[in-house]
Amino acid sequence: PLLMFGAMLGMLFVVSALRNSAWGVAAIFGFTFVAGLFLTPILTVAAGFRNGGQLVGLAGGMTAAIFFAMAAVATITKKDFSFMGKFLFIGMVLLIIASLANIFFQIPALSVAISAIAVLIFSAYLLHDLSNIVRGGETNYIMATLNLFLSLYNIFISLLNLLLAFTGQRD
Repeated sequence: PLLMFGAMLGMLFVVSALRNSAWGVAAIFGFTFVAGLFLTPILTVAAGFRNGGQLVGLAGGMTAAIFFAMAAVATITKKDFSFMGKFLFIGMVLLIIASLANIFFQIPALSVAISAIAVLIFSAYLLHDLSNIVRGGETNYIMATLNLFLSLYNIFISLLNLLLAFTGQRD
């Protein structure tokens, strides 16, 4: 997990550094490819459940529903949600610290709490980023793509963790 986290963090810096060049597109493709590879462990776990395929589909559908809900709020209200940025960043840092601690402590209830809080934080991040895009605050399409991808990726993983924890049927 720490190696995966380090690789993703490194790739984030590469994408950010190349965001204003044509190489930024290649970097974002590379990042999303590696992020997709990092889904393998949780999808392997889901495959071990009798209803794993259904739960993966449900997590995907729920992620899409959250995206459309946040997009509707951002588009219809055109409200500036940039005030949430600092709070969300602090919440994300605390979430990362709790996740790293739980790698060592392996507390199932903490894992569930982290996933539930992550859904809330990254849904709010999604609203923040969509609002920024709608209002013209984010004009770099590579960074806009990266921000939306990261929120959706984390929402999907967190929802899948919750679904596996509460409704997963082991073989």
